[in-house]
Formats: sequence, C-alpha cells, structure tokens
Amino acid sequence: MGLFDQIIPLIIFCATAVFTPGPNNVMLTASGVNFGFVRTAPHILGIAVGFAVMNLMVGLGLGSVFETYPQIHVVLKYIGVAYLVFLAWKIANSGEVKGVKARARPFTFLQAAAFQWVNPKAWAIAVGAVATFTTLRGDLLVEVTVISAVFFLVTFPSASAWAMFGLFIGRFLHTPGRLKAFNWFMAGLLVLSIIPAVV
Repeated sequence: MGLFDQIIPLIIFCATAVFTPGPNNVMLTASGVNFGFVRTAPHILGIAVGFAVMNLMVGLGLGSVFETYPQIHVVLKYIGVAYLVFLAWKIANSGEVKGVKARARPFTFLQAAAFQWVNPKAWAIAVGAVATFTTLRGDLLVEVTVISAVFFLVTFPSASAWAMFGLFIGRFLHTPGRLKAFNWFMAGLLVLSIIPAVV
C-alpha cells in the first residue's frame, strides 16, 4: 500500500495528533487568552512551519537508514505504532489540561519553530508518522514532503483554533465529563488512523 492510498488515514492521523492537548496547544491556549489572536499569530505560524520542517528533516534522515537496512523500517514502524497506541491510551486517560504561567509577551515565530525540537510530543509524532506512512519502495522525498505538507495544512487551522478559542476551549476541557468524552474520542481517532498501516 502506497502513501497516496493512505492519504485519508494520514490526514486523520495528522489532525488527531496536532489537535489533541499537548505542550504546543497548552501554550497557544494561554497565549490566546492573555494576548489575543493577532499577537499570537507568529506563534501559530512558527508551530506550523517549524513542525513541518522538523518532520521533513527527520524523514529524510531516517530514509538513508531505511534504504541501507530495510528491516529497521519494519521494526520502527511497529515500534511507532505501539508508541502511538500508548499515546492514545495516555490521551484517553489524561486529566485536566494544566495551565501555564502567563508570559510577558507571546512567542515569536522563531521561538515557536525552535520549540518543536525540544517538544517530546512533536518528536514522537514525527518519528511515528514517518515510520508508519512511508513505504520501502516509494519515493522517500515525495512521501516525506507530502506528510510534512499535510502536517502544515492541518497544524495551521488547529493552532489557530486553540489560540482563537483559548478561553472557551479551556473552560470546555476543565469540565470533567466533557474532557473525558473529548479525550476518548480523540484517542479513538488516533487508533483508527494507524489501523491501515498495521493491516
């Protein structure tokens, strides 16, 4: 199965991965509340561009290893799938999203882009996406570019939503019943998005 045969699962995976609560979204929510949407815009763009570039670089770096040792691709794919299932479990059972202390000013574009390289969730998602949605005989550059482009296309509106509706989303997620339902729904989507890769 090629990447383009998995484009819908890829979109679902990317959207689920970037929309679920994590360091980026917590900071965006706080920034949206404290600084408004316009002042948070560089932060939003920095995340979208920074993560897409990170994913591209991770993918191309892993590609040379995959070509030399194809068995590693298979092993890494299943490790990635296992970790993403674990991540789904963590999402489903996660508690209240913790707020962050207010900053004197919002993140700049470069600060937000650089943060992706120290964000453990970003690393897990990038490695998982490359291992799960690339193919051994496919054009690695094309596949990784498509994955990165999809990440950019879904990250920008997702990050915008977290910032624009920061106060509303924060209150919504602090309601125990709604938070639990939201987390289980997103965890379910995450698991569904990786089934084609396993099959």
